[in-house]
Amino acid sequence: MKIVLTSLFGLESCVREDLTAIGYERSKISVSDGMVVLDADDDTWELDVARVNMWTRRAERVLFEVGSFPASEFSELFDKTCCLCWDDFIPEGYAFIVNGYSRKSNLYGISACQSLVKKAVVKSLCLSRGLGADGIIAEDPAKGVVRIQFGIVNDVVSLMIDTSGDGLHKRGYRPLTHEAPIRETLASGMITLSRYKPFGVEALADPFCGSGTILIEAAMMACNIAPGKNRHFSYESLPYIGEYARLKAYEEAISLEDTDSLDDCFYFGSDIDPKAIESSINNAKAAGVSRFIHFNVADAATRTPASFERITGFNRTMVVTNPPYGGRLMTPEEAEEIYRMISSLYLTSDGFCRPGMRLSVISPDDTFEVATGHKADKRFKLYNGNIKCQLNNYFKLKK
Repeated sequence: MKIVLTSLFGLESCVREDLTAIGYERSKISVSDGMVVLDADDDTWELDVARVNMWTRRAERVLFEVGSFPASEFSELFDKTCCLCWDDFIPEGYAFIVNGYSRKSNLYGISACQSLVKKAVVKSLCLSRGLGADGIIAEDPAKGVVRIQFGIVNDVVSLMIDTSGDGLHKRGYRPLTHEAPIRETLASGMITLSRYKPFGVEALADPFCGSGTILIEAAMMACNIAPGKNRHFSYESLPYIGEYARLKAYEEAISLEDTDSLDDCFYFGSDIDPKAIESSINNAKAAGVSRFIHFNVADAATRTPASFERITGFNRTMVVTNPPYGGRLMTPEEAEEIYRMISSLYLTSDGFCRPGMRLSVISPDDTFEVATGHKADKRFKLYNGNIKCQLNNYFKLKK
């Protein structure tokens, strides 16, 4: 059984790390653009679905594959879809919805593919249930809903069933009230790609913390708190997986938490907006990490290296931040002014890190580098929603 994890572009390697951290062998994991596939054992795949949903920090959604086949014509798509054992995965009376995408393939009409897959699944169910090829399938959303997703890439069709329901970035600790919150999955990926290591010799700070997501995700990682602990998943309504699988995954997650591991506070957030700080504090409480993060109202311009040393008690600070973007909360000119301010605080005039500082800042494309004139020491192409972004990492000191 193949378990398929979708991800934001640029975070695929982080999703693979999620799976190896859970305990899956690297040889059973394959990576492609926006997708990571785990070859699960046939005897345990139901529990694997629950564990992967519970623990993956950077994936957007978890699905399992019903079947895969080449198809370049609509007749092939219909016939081969119809041949799959849909009766094993769609309980009688359940409604089912079909969505999907196509890339670099002859079958590129999404609505036509949706309609054809739906008809093929209906025919398959009718034949399996002795209703005849032209029978009618009763669908009652009150009993349950199965979400089928097709992916067509290079004329190869993969038909999958979604097991997550709401996207996995919805951890359950943050209401969607902040004006431009960063996705939890992206924030977690930024922590890893910035090369931050918990329990080290440096504090982690975000002077534009907004709803606190970056710091909350970092603290949850440090305490080994499962990101799916506070939510439910659509697989729980599927009788062949069910609530028992989630209970097993939840019990395992609770047993692996280590919320006594932080002797010192490593995480510090600030924002000029008092409502944002109030939201950050509430979100950290909901996530179970409030005692590990200090939040304060402050202008980012006052968060100098010297102030961080005084506030944190560390002589080294890692700044990981998602400042306001031009076109979202302010004009591009105002965003550029903020970028230059960040650069003047934490980088020297020739682009090196100031003593005791490291900097990781996300911006649309290369706008941070262009505004500051400083090329990042390491950059990653990422997406924040539909916005193409770049994570700019600065870690070199002037010799």
